[in-house]
Order: sequence, then C-alpha cells, then structure tokens
Amino acid sequence: MNETFDIWRLLAGLGIFLFGMHLLENSVKALSGRAFRKMISQYTRGRLRAIGSGVFVTGVVQSSSAVSLMVLAFVGAGVMSMENAIAVMMGSNIGTTFAAWVVAYFGFKISIDSFAFPFLGIAGIALAFSRPGSRPFNLCGFLIGFGFLFLGLNYMKVSFEGFSQGFDPAAIRDYGLWFYLLAGALLTAVMQASSATIAIALTALNSQLISFEMGAAMVIGANVGTTITVLLGSLGRGRTKKIVGFSHLIFNLVTGVIAFTGLGLLIRLVGLFVDITRNSVIGLALFHSIFNILGVMIFFPFIGLLGRSLVRIYPHRRTILTVYLDRTPVEVTDAATASLTKEITHLFEECQLYNLRVLEIADRQVFEENLPFEKNIGRKLSLEDLYANIKLLHAEIFAYYAKLQAQQLEEAEVNYLEKVVFASRNIMNSIKNFKGIRADFEEFDGAENSYLNQQYRRFHERLLGLYREIKTLRGLEKDEERYRRLMKLFIHIEREDREFIAETMAAVAENRIREMEIASLLLVNRLFTQSCRLQIFGMKDLLLSPEQIADFDRALDMKEMIDEEQGREGGGVGDGETSGG
Repeated sequence: MNETFDIWRLLAGLGIFLFGMHLLENSVKALSGRAFRKMISQYTRGRLRAIGSGVFVTGVVQSSSAVSLMVLAFVGAGVMSMENAIAVMMGSNIGTTFAAWVVAYFGFKISIDSFAFPFLGIAGIALAFSRPGSRPFNLCGFLIGFGFLFLGLNYMKVSFEGFSQGFDPAAIRDYGLWFYLLAGALLTAVMQASSATIAIALTALNSQLISFEMGAAMVIGANVGTTITVLLGSLGRGRTKKIVGFSHLIFNLVTGVIAFTGLGLLIRLVGLFVDITRNSVIGLALFHSIFNILGVMIFFPFIGLLGRSLVRIYPHRRTILTVYLDRTPVEVTDAATASLTKEITHLFEECQLYNLRVLEIADRQVFEENLPFEKNIGRKLSLEDLYANIKLLHAEIFAYYAKLQAQQLEEAEVNYLEKVVFASRNIMNSIKNFKGIRADFEEFDGAENSYLNQQYRRFHERLLGLYREIKTLRGLEKDEERYRRLMKLFIHIEREDREFIAETMAAVAENRIREMEIASLLLVNRLFTQSCRLQIFGMKDLLLSPEQIADFDRALDMKEMIDEEQGREGGGVGDGETSGG
C-alpha cells in the first residue's frame, strides 16, 4: 500500500459517489415519482402517518431535498397542513439514515469487484439499447447509480487505507469532538449531501483514522449541515418555505445538541446492540438512526406548538394588489361598476410604468408619485415582479367582473361592463407586446450601429410623447374635447408608424443597416405601434361615451378602407391582433 494520502483518489471516489447518488435519485423519481407524490399527498392525514411517509419516501428516493419540494408544493396548494408538513420533514431525517445502513453493510462487507462491476457492466450495456425516458432506461440508470455509489466508496476506502498505513490516529485526537462536528456540518453544506459526508466518516472509521466518537460527531454535524441548504433555499422566499426551512433547522439543531451533549450515553446504547470495537461501521449507522429517532420522539408532542409558533413569527401577509375592488362588495352594483372602472384605470397605469421601464424612461417624467404596487410595499419592483403583479391584478379584475355579472343588472350596465373589461384585455395585450420586444430594445441600445441607437432613442421619444398626451387628455373635463384629442393621438401614432417605415427604407437604400437589422427594426416597430394602438383603444372604452365609441370605431373603419384603397401594407388597425382582447 502507498503510505501517502492520495487526495485525487479520494476526490475521484467522492465525485463518483455523489454522481451515483444523483443517478439513483433521478432514476427513482422518474420510475415512481408520481406514486411518491401521491403517497405524500394522501398518506399524511395524521402526524404519525406523515412521519411514516417521510421515512419511507426519503428512504427510497434518498433525497430529503426532493421530499422537501413535494411537501412545499402540497402545503402551498392547501393539500397538507403545516403541522403534517413538519412531521414529514422529521420523518425524512430518519429516512436519510437508510443510505448509511446500505453503505455500512454492503460497502465494507462485500467485495466491490463482485458487487459493483456487474451492476455497471450489465446496466451500462442495457442502457445503450434502451429508449431514453423509458422505464428500462430509468431502471438501468438506477442500477448504474447503485454501482457508482459503491465504486466511489471503494476509491475513498482505498485512499484512506493507504494513508492509514503510516498514520498515527493519536495525532488528531487533540482537535476535540467539536472539530469533527463542525467538519461534518461544513462538508455537508458544501456538497449538499449528508450521505457523502457520512460515507467519508464511515470509510475513515473503517480505516481507523478516527475513533467511533469522532465519527459520531461527524454524523451529528452532517445532520445539522443539511439544514443549511434548506435554510438558504428559504431565505427571501415565500412564507411557507420560511416556515418549513426554520422548522427543519430547529428540529435538527435541537436534536444535534441533545445527541452531542449525550454522546457518551448514546454510544453506550449503541453498544447494547453492536460491538463497536469489532463492527464500528454498523455501529455508526445504528447511531445515526438512533439519534434521529430520538429527535422525532422528543419533538412529536410539540409539532403543533412548533407550527403555531412559526406561523406567528411568519404571519400570512396577503399582498393586496387591488386599490378599489377589495373595498366594494359586488352586491352594491353601482359602486362595484365604478370601482371596476377605476381598477382597470389603475391596471393601465401599472402597464404604463412597465413600458416606461422597459425603455429606461424615468417614472417622474409621467407620474408625479409612486403607483400603488410600489407605494404599498415601499420598494421598487423588478420588471419581472412588476409584470407578475400586473397579471395577478388582471386576474382579480376578471374574477370581480364574473361575480358582478352574477348580480341582477340592467342591460345598460351589462353593456358598460363588457366595454370596460374589453379595455382591460386590450391593455394586457399591449403590455405583452412590450414584453416580447424588451430584448430587442436592449440590443438596439447597445448596438455598434449608430442608426439602431438613434431608433432606440426614437422609440423612447414616441412612448414618452404618447404617455404625456394621454395624461393631458385624461385631465380634460369635456367629453367632446377628449374625443378629439384621442382621435388626433391615434392619427399621430399612425403617422409616426409611416415615418418610421420610410426612414428605415431610406437607411436600407443608403446601406446604413444590414438585412437582419431591417427585419428586427420592422418587427419591433410593428409590435410597438400595435401596443400604442391597443392603449388608445383601452382609453377609448374607459373615457368615451357609447355614442362617441361608435363614432370612433366608424372613423377607424373608414380610415382602414381608404388605406386599403391606397394599397398601404402592414399593421392594419382593424385586425384582431390590434383591436382584439
């Protein structure tokens, strides 16, 4: 045996072990993922059953993180209570000890050559003849993962055995058990796999590099280390993730403190079942199971208290996106109709804000103060969050409209509601256009071609001019004046569209832009113009009387007929893409 520590053999073994765990987890989830999800959702009605489900599913899947994701999904969907979710997480801690038993029993009792190689050889050949995604393919993946698990363990074992030939264990006894506790936690946090840390502890113990007490401290540390991954995943996330993450942290920390404090007693308890001087690796696997079972027994009576305490720490705070609808019952139909109109106007303003920020236009050039979304939460939203809130607000508007329709309404009220809801659909279609060309705007702004930079600034000016004009006409008191200004604004949008196309054609003739740039410019201009038209249509339905709306639509129909006679191509205002909801 080589008396030097082969670090690369150890790292190779660790990498192969982790890869084997990854293959096992993915293969089992592919083979029986739906069955496990069904079990988690159906067999968690009581706390004992929830713990049992956590033990069984984690024992088979060998991924407490996968079980955590299932639990979070079911809690978020209201299928599982918070207390039962905590119970499943506790059970998953016991389930993870199964890997230690497999490694301890098979990894050090059976020859790797006679055990791992047949798995790898037969399953690897069969994999080549299996259809990806099929059941045989996933079964082969499972067997290959199992083989890699023990092949990696063998590499780690050989590297430790080579090192142990010339190593005096007394040299590291002065570090104290705290060192191994922290080492176990750190290794698990870095690798995000407690099974790998425990495998390292088992191989070091098998090679007599560490004592049983040191190995036990590493195992406790590995249990605590698993909480770091879950806790980091819960930071900045939703309320449910925070509660589950902190319940996992509290459970593992308290269990770890109890196990570490009573380490001597637990080791003596293990000694009643296993002779740890002759069979230390089995003893360490048993220790891992015993202190996790002990933790569940201690916490079981307090699951409800823990859940209620965490709910108080993280109370449910529903983000209220609506400004008017929550205040107005649908039964008062007059007030409800007015609130719905105001809420759709609010939706339009939030959409304007999104579009301004896509083109990096300062809010204050249009709005004098923060809009309700950001005013309520007290911070600036990212474009992604702003868009998500706008979609949710539109959903709430439509739900309120559906409830209002169920009331006893007069025909005039029904027609009015259809009109304003149609306005909301046009507004949403306009913002979808802007979302679709956001990347193109960024490309134009950062392009080396000065003509593209110039057109980006032109889009900037066109949008700002539109919104300033809309702000002015919304402040007008006379309906007739509003009608004229809105019609003029629509004609102005059409003129800018024609001018843009003419300028682009001139730039093509002068070789100022390439072919791909021509296509991008024309597409972006089309979607930009459509978005502007849709916003005008939204304002038309929100601000004008039914008679004025009819006049406006007739004028647009007449204009479309004239344009068709003149042979004008592209972007007609009458097509479903621009005027539809």
